[in-house]
Amino acid sequence: MAKNLYYFRPSTLGKVLPKLPGSYRLVPVDRGVEGRPAWELPAVLIAHGGEDHLEDIERLAPKADGWRLIYLVEGKRLPKTRLDHRLFAVLPPGVPRAALAKTVESAFESLRLEEERQRACQQLHLVATELETLNKIGVALSSERNTDALLELILTKSREITCCDAGSLYVVEEGAGGEKHLVFRLTQCDSQSVPFRQFTLLIDTHSVAGYAAAMGKVLNMKDAYRIRNLPFRHNRDFDRKFGYRTKSMLVVPMKNQKDEVIGVLQLINAKRNPAVKLTSVKVVHQEVIPFSQRSQELASSLGSQAAVALENNLLYGDIQNLFEGFVKASVTAIESRDPTTFGHSERVAKLTVGLAEVVDRADTGPFRHIHFTRQDIREIRYASILHDFGKVGVREEVLVKAKKLYPPQLELVRKRFQYIRKVLELDAYRKKLDYVLAQGNQSYEQFFGEIDGAQSEELRQLDEFLAHVLQANEPTVLPEKTSEKLVEIAGWIFQDPSGPTEPLVTPEELSFLTIPKGSLDPEERVQIESHVIHSFRFLSQIPWTKELRNIPLIAKAHHEKLDGTGYPYRMKSEEIPFQAKMMTISDIYDALTARDRPYKRAVPLERALDIIGQEVKSQLLDPVLFQLFVEAKIFQITSKE
Repeated sequence: MAKNLYYFRPSTLGKVLPKLPGSYRLVPVDRGVEGRPAWELPAVLIAHGGEDHLEDIERLAPKADGWRLIYLVEGKRLPKTRLDHRLFAVLPPGVPRAALAKTVESAFESLRLEEERQRACQQLHLVATELETLNKIGVALSSERNTDALLELILTKSREITCCDAGSLYVVEEGAGGEKHLVFRLTQCDSQSVPFRQFTLLIDTHSVAGYAAAMGKVLNMKDAYRIRNLPFRHNRDFDRKFGYRTKSMLVVPMKNQKDEVIGVLQLINAKRNPAVKLTSVKVVHQEVIPFSQRSQELASSLGSQAAVALENNLLYGDIQNLFEGFVKASVTAIESRDPTTFGHSERVAKLTVGLAEVVDRADTGPFRHIHFTRQDIREIRYASILHDFGKVGVREEVLVKAKKLYPPQLELVRKRFQYIRKVLELDAYRKKLDYVLAQGNQSYEQFFGEIDGAQSEELRQLDEFLAHVLQANEPTVLPEKTSEKLVEIAGWIFQDPSGPTEPLVTPEELSFLTIPKGSLDPEERVQIESHVIHSFRFLSQIPWTKELRNIPLIAKAHHEKLDGTGYPYRMKSEEIPFQAKMMTISDIYDALTARDRPYKRAVPLERALDIIGQEVKSQLLDPVLFQLFVEAKIFQITSKE
């Protein structure tokens, strides 16, 4: 530190100061100078109280800090002055030379210590700022769930804190055979528009990134073209192709908590001025500097944070994939019990998500304030896929019941009619045989004709009865006349050789055959409707994350109607989640238009929309949501499936 010792002239100090021991640079200042003279700091000013007044010193002294005042004055009390914090000592004018020299030296030492203190404070402030920056980056990294966005953030922030022009990021991936390699995932450059092409690298010592990954060591190179004592060379293909010059490089292996390398951060060309574009080799030589030790420390610290964030992100992705697998397995389990509804859950999910995205984009109408985040959309999708999950709790024979009678029941009815047909035929043969045995062959033709005529009439009537039964067994609206005819048929009885007389149609069969609409009786319909209760009960047992916790509530309400006539909870409009209102429209549409099922034929698109429109007019479904469904042509999402 230079020791500039100032005094005013003319002054008696001009004779004293040159005799002080020590190497000082004596600088006289003319007392009568106009304006404030130039001062070279740090400095010590010695003033004589008998010649220099404090107000004059205030006028001429430096405005900046970095100097001290030694004031020689007889022992009178000094007035309050703005120089108080710079006033180092007050001494009598006749102070011994040794004491004055000691005071001057102490003043310079005070300045030196102050300079070091300020430098330390600046360093502490810089460190605190860097730590704060790293903390903010860490928070940002830990909150990013999209892997591509996370990689972009890692590279961007690494370049920011090291003030470098370009960078690349590699991720370690594992092949099918368990072998690991580096995948080039991202590149950035301020000075060039860089085309991206993904490729892989071996984790070995033959490339810069491969070496860092294989050895787990940071590489800090002043000039990538002058690599010495290392087994690799910098690939200059990019530089030659785009007229770039890679000079300083900092390559950081990203290690997880197990000290395993899961990625490599490659930073290129640290710059004096971050805003400068490296447009030529000349500019590179002027502006590019080596990465400092501090930059290396910061990049290594950020690399460690990034590795943890990336590993967490990949683990989060694995968990998502695991859950996706669970969801698909659940849907497979549902549809394996009812193959006729194959693909229904996935189609309902696509339709509902499509409608939700339209609602999210709406900037007019009653839903303009409703918006869905990416997590909200995911929640809607899962709720839609799993809305029929409770069907696993419904008896399979009820779940797949296509006709009013179960197949074994219908088969029993058919067997019964076949048995009666055989009885009638045998009875006719018996009568013919009795006649021949009693009368011989006299006039048998007439008798046989009468018997055959009566048998034909009985068989015709039996076939007519069976036709009525088969017609009534279809899951359509039952005409009143058919119902009356069934009662008549059920009144017919026949003699069972193995037991008492039995009706042609049993009371249980009659009960099923007289179902007025569809294939289910009231008890079976309750069982089918109970799938919603089962869905809610099953889904409520899953420990959903905060973002997905509404899935059971959404699935629970997909058969509810706005007026409270839905099932199974009879919810009113204000009780039904908005997401469920969207799903209900999608569910009804797909149920109507899905491929032919044993119990119904597929309805054409226009007819399906008309049916849903009638429910809207009956205030059962949300009219605005249905309008958006139609106007945005959401139905086209699944029209080709």
